[in-house]
Amino acid sequence: MTVDVTPPVAQPVLPGTAAAAMPSPVPFRFIAVPGHRLATGAGVTPEETLEPDLPPLLGAIERALAGAEFRDMRARDRMRAALADDQVSAAPGGLEQLGPSGVFARPPQDLPALLRLADQLENLAAVEAGERAMVWRCPRCSTRYAVPVALARPVVIPCERCGAAVDLAPEKSVGEEALLDPFAGAVNVTRRQLAGFFREAMARGFTVLVATKEQL
Repeated sequence: MTVDVTPPVAQPVLPGTAAAAMPSPVPFRFIAVPGHRLATGAGVTPEETLEPDLPPLLGAIERALAGAEFRDMRARDRMRAALADDQVSAAPGGLEQLGPSGVFARPPQDLPALLRLADQLENLAAVEAGERAMVWRCPRCSTRYAVPVALARPVVIPCERCGAAVDLAPEKSVGEEALLDPFAGAVNVTRRQLAGFFREAMARGFTVLVATKEQL
């Protein structure tokens, strides 16, 4: 039996923030803004923007877009091309802190392509979710035990940390999870968040920008 033992660590919920509310630790960011404001040069406040709530992990966005396409090019290439060829010279209103910004997609012409991209991201997340595991916790010290579903058996084992009996019966499980390493799990969260963000942006008729604090 394969047992994954990790100490219990609280994982705080990452709150959603306005686009310019705090600096982002990732080099690329997606932000959606009212397209007519960009066209007229009017100011845009952070409250008027949309931004996906992504894990603050370097490289997650580029990894999430790997294998996906936007129109006739790879989505990652489109992201870099938007920054290199279609820069928003002065991000209006409260978006000045975003750094170099480019237009990734505009409605209505990019609506079908962006919705297809959202579908691709969700499909990639589903494919890479892979094998699932049942999870138990020690009743005394809360040490976590994860066993692949295919290998799970109703047995009792001693906790490796405190020695208490851990009942691995299915009805005692606290749930299931994907057997992914932390980075792969964060990438899948990024894919699903981006997919929902792209759909919401197009539903509102917003222009999707990509921004970076790095010079490409």
